[in-house]
Amino acid sequence: MIIPVRCFSCGKLVGDKWEDFTRRVKEGEDAGQVLDDFGVTRYCCRRMLLSHVEIIDEIIQFHETGKKRQLHSSS
Repeated sequence: MIIPVRCFSCGKLVGDKWEDFTRRVKEGEDAGQVLDDFGVTRYCCRRMLLSHVEIIDEIIQFHETGKKRQLHSSS
């Protein structure tokens, strides 16, 4: 959903790096090198950024579909 602000294990800030991380990886840079550039060296913090999946766009589609069904069924 939304990237957590802090690492679940150690509490280090990771949320502030998310936008720059995704932008640079989409541009073709190696994810490991990007994390090294940011100074993210702990395995737990790297996990937070590498394993995060943005699914909010997919969830919103189902929510909007549910609203449309409610409108049609109440008519």
